[in-house]
Amino acid sequence: MIVHVPDAFAAREAEQQGAKALAVDRAIEGLREATTLPLLWRGLGEPADADAKAIRAGDEDGELTELELVVDVRDEDELEEALERLDPEIFLISAREGEDDDDPVDWVLQLLPDVPAGKLAIADVAVASRDEVLQLERAGFDAVLIPNGRVRDLVGTSPPDV
Repeated sequence: MIVHVPDAFAAREAEQQGAKALAVDRAIEGLREATTLPLLWRGLGEPADADAKAIRAGDEDGELTELELVVDVRDEDELEEALERLDPEIFLISAREGEDDDDPVDWVLQLLPDVPAGKLAIADVAVASRDEVLQLERAGFDAVLIPNGRVRDLVGTSPPDV
């Protein structure tokens, strides 16, 4: 689970509930003191404390970053463009916006087979249950990006005390 967090308190809570990484879209004071989890930057610019940066397939900014690239794709054309231009190791497969006829989980599952073997795939889709998370994992997704506050329900069990 990668949890999109709004603040340092939420980051600490997400880690305690079993998150494996965090996503942020703005600089958060005290974030690195609150957690040791890897950080995925989804905002504008490039913060010094992020480990990876999500960009859209056609984003020219991706060629200038020193962070690990996570390329956000929403259809076959964007996936093909990302492979040709950037050849990233990690794909963020997002459900299309505004397409009411398609189930978002089914949509990301349809794109997954187009990700080459050896590349990592993250599902960016609103999951409603632990069963949907398991469905995505069984299909081959390496992670699921979820909103803050749903970690314990979607992880399924509490992590062991350490």
